[in-house]
Amino acid sequence: MILSCSNICKSFGSDDIIKNASFHIEEHEKAAIVGINGAGKSTLLKIIVGELAADSGEVVISKGKTFGYLAQNQDLLSHRTIYEEMVEVKRPIIEMEEKLRELEISMKLAEGDELETMMSSYSRLSHQFELLNGYAWKSEIIGVLKGLGFTEEEFAKQISTLSGGQKTRVSLGKLLLTSPDIILLDEPTNHLDMSSIAWLETYLLNYKGSVIIVAHDRYFLDKIVTKVVELDSGKATVYLGNYTAYSEKRAQMRAIQMKAYLNQQQEIKHQEEVIEKLRSFNREKSIKRAESREKMLNKIEVLEKPTEVNDAMDIRLEPNILSGNDVLTVRDLGKSFGSLHLFSHVDFDVKRGERVAIIGDNGTGKTTILKIINGLVEPDAGEIILGSRVHIGYYDQDHQVLHMEKTLFEEISDAYPGMTNTQIRNTLAAFLFTGDDVFKRIGDLSGGERGRVSLAKLMLSEANFLILDEPTNHLDITSKEILENALSHYGGTILYVSHDRYFINRTATRILDLTNNQLLNYIGNYDYYLEKHDDMMAAHVHSQAAPDVSSPQPKVSEEKLDWKAQKEEQARIRKRQNDLKKVEEEIHSLETRDGEIDALLCEEEIFTDVAKLMELNKEKEAIAGKLESLYEKWEELAE
Repeated sequence: MILSCSNICKSFGSDDIIKNASFHIEEHEKAAIVGINGAGKSTLLKIIVGELAADSGEVVISKGKTFGYLAQNQDLLSHRTIYEEMVEVKRPIIEMEEKLRELEISMKLAEGDELETMMSSYSRLSHQFELLNGYAWKSEIIGVLKGLGFTEEEFAKQISTLSGGQKTRVSLGKLLLTSPDIILLDEPTNHLDMSSIAWLETYLLNYKGSVIIVAHDRYFLDKIVTKVVELDSGKATVYLGNYTAYSEKRAQMRAIQMKAYLNQQQEIKHQEEVIEKLRSFNREKSIKRAESREKMLNKIEVLEKPTEVNDAMDIRLEPNILSGNDVLTVRDLGKSFGSLHLFSHVDFDVKRGERVAIIGDNGTGKTTILKIINGLVEPDAGEIILGSRVHIGYYDQDHQVLHMEKTLFEEISDAYPGMTNTQIRNTLAAFLFTGDDVFKRIGDLSGGERGRVSLAKLMLSEANFLILDEPTNHLDITSKEILENALSHYGGTILYVSHDRYFINRTATRILDLTNNQLLNYIGNYDYYLEKHDDMMAAHVHSQAAPDVSSPQPKVSEEKLDWKAQKEEQARIRKRQNDLKKVEEEIHSLETRDGEIDALLCEEEIFTDVAKLMELNKEKEAIAGKLESLYEKWEELAE
């Protein structure tokens, strides 16, 4: 055991944030701390590293062990360049290397005992230098910087000129290079693109020390952690396994807790009824029996009702108008900003019912594509064609569609003047804004709260084509899961940009990867994208090679063939899903009719009419035969 937290308590005013939280971390263990926004995750990290004092409880770190901590926001003050800042971390190794060079020069002139002493010091220092991987410190710095998304051209940038996100990446790099025994990371993926997150996953998986992570990136947690500490209503519960295992166990545990709670409530109600009945007899014996039962009832330790987190925010997104099959057509799209070339000759289509995710590294132009489709940015080349009856609902990651000076209530009522006060309050309550919350100014809300207001407006827009830019930014895990569920059952069409791989995996039916200034098409979710990525990239490179002018017919590239195969597979899956839906509807219709017949057979005017009785029984037999074959067909389609 390298770290132990025992009965940690922390309150701010009258709010109990953490109540008797206890858990431990083993050496080399990778653990996550999860919970809704405001559950106390960052507070707990600060208590562990000593930035914040606990009201009570104890944090014990094994003797001689070191830790490194990365807070969410870094205000890194330095006059150095990015590379120089990293080099400072390796200063002890550099000084050790300089000492070795000095000894090498001195040993050439030394003799006798002096030489023996120098050789002994050199041997000891050289061994220590090797243990610290001293010969590779330069390549280690370059590897970490490139892994975190910095190009070699950026190494010479001054720290003072960097954005907050870039400073956080530099701080993360410095922390990784120090190689402490315990790393504590608070939202480390917030400012990283997908390739950098994948690099960090590999780095942490191979890291020899222990790691504690607070993150909303569930795909990231799934890859790395083997233990999850959940903070819920101030209490800490430990689950073994990755995030998915935790999510499943949590659901099972909540179901068990809810069953126990409901059973106890039923028993309490039963006992109260019995006591009331005994008292109503108004006899000495019955009153004594009632008092005896009352004493037993008072001794019961009443269970708390488990929190129903997944029912807290109920989003329903349904279009009123059905669009045409061709929702969006993009042809030969190109865009540059000055000397910065983003993309060119981009072609893609979006069909009704698709959920398409655009992915790619930071700065490749994903958000720009969405803005061009919405008419907020003019393209340099190409055309955007919207299909018939297409109504766009746009969610902006910067929430520019919100008015900072308005209250939540005004924001909704001004946008939808036909809504009643009750309807507005009910809508906001579905997004966790209740009571006086509705009179808060938009400008006073957190990023996550503004995101929920934007989603509320989107829900009311009755759009049939949702265009979403980073919809899960600033949402806690629970809210993400609820949004995923809503979008997965949405009857319209969705095009979105996201870095949240778990979200993409749950919601996308197709992925467009913006790479090398062009879009590559993957017909599947994120797991499918990972499976096919290397093959697609190889095919893409092959298709970019100069064509053979001696060949009269141009060859169809592997990429095109793969795309065609994906398209056929998607069409096959879609047909099977449609067939399954039709079978389910037919089963429901027949089962409904079967129930109606059962009700009719109980009516006197029917069971006394032999002809009618035989007719209904014959129909019932026919329904039974049809249902039997439909059940078999459903099982076959559902496989």
